[in-house]
Amino acid sequence: MLKDKVAVITGGGQGIGRVIALVFARAGADLVLAGRSLEALESTRAEVEALGRRALVVMADVRREESVRFLAEQALGYYGHVDILVNNAGITGPTAMLWEVTPAEWEETFAVNVTGPYLCCRAFLPSMIERSAGCIIFISSMTGKRPLVGRSTYAAGKLALVGLARSLAWETGPYGIRVNVVSPGAVEGERVERVIREQSRVEGISLEEARRNFTGNSPLGRMVPPENVAEAVLFLASDLAASITGEDLNVSAGTVMY
Repeated sequence: MLKDKVAVITGGGQGIGRVIALVFARAGADLVLAGRSLEALESTRAEVEALGRRALVVMADVRREESVRFLAEQALGYYGHVDILVNNAGITGPTAMLWEVTPAEWEETFAVNVTGPYLCCRAFLPSMIERSAGCIIFISSMTGKRPLVGRSTYAAGKLALVGLARSLAWETGPYGIRVNVVSPGAVEGERVERVIREQSRVEGISLEEARRNFTGNSPLGRMVPPENVAEAVLFLASDLAASITGEDLNVSAGTVMY
C-alpha cells in the first residue's frame, strides 16, 4: 500500500508511533523515526530493518523550531523527498482540575501536542508543495471530544488538532496534499494505565471504576489495540484514501461516534 513511500513519524520510537512504523514498513514504506529517546528509536529502527525497509533515526524535540528544522534537513537530505508526515509525538500532560494546572504544565502540554505538529508541518510543507503531493496525519484523541474529569489541558490541545487539520486541508488541497486526523480511544498499554491511575486519584474512585470509565461507554466493551490505530493511519496515508481530506477518524471501539 505504501511501496517505496517515505514517511516521517514523530514519536516513532515507542507506543503508537512504534506500531505505526512497523505497520508502514510492512506496507513497503521507508521511514524517518524522530523522537527524544535514542534507545527507543534505535530499537524501532532494528525492527523496521528486519522487515526489509530503511529507517533513518533523527533525535528531535518537536517543541524546538531549530530541532524540527534539523529533522526536515536530515530527512530530505537522506531520501530527497517526504511523502507522508505523521504528527504522532505527544504527552499526556497533567491530570488535575484546571484551576490546579500550572501555567508551566499548560504551556508544556501545548508545546508538544499543538506547537510541535505546527512546526513539523511548517518544516515539511514547502517540499510537499513543490512536488504537488503529500499526506499529513495528526494523531489526536477522543478525549478532545468526550469530557473527562481532570483532563482539560490534554483535551484542549487534542481538539485543537482537529481545527488545525481542517483548515490546513483547505490551504494545501490546491497542491494535491491531503490532511487528516485519527482520534484513538483508550489504547491498550502502559500510557492509558498511567492515566487510569491518575483518574482514580483525582476522582477518588477505585482503579476498577476508573477503568470502567474508559470501556463502559464502548459498544464493544473494550479498549483499542494499538495495531488498530496504526492500520487506520495506514489507510489514510494510502491511495485508498485518495479522496479523503479534512476528516477526523475515530478509532475508539465506538466510544466516540462524532
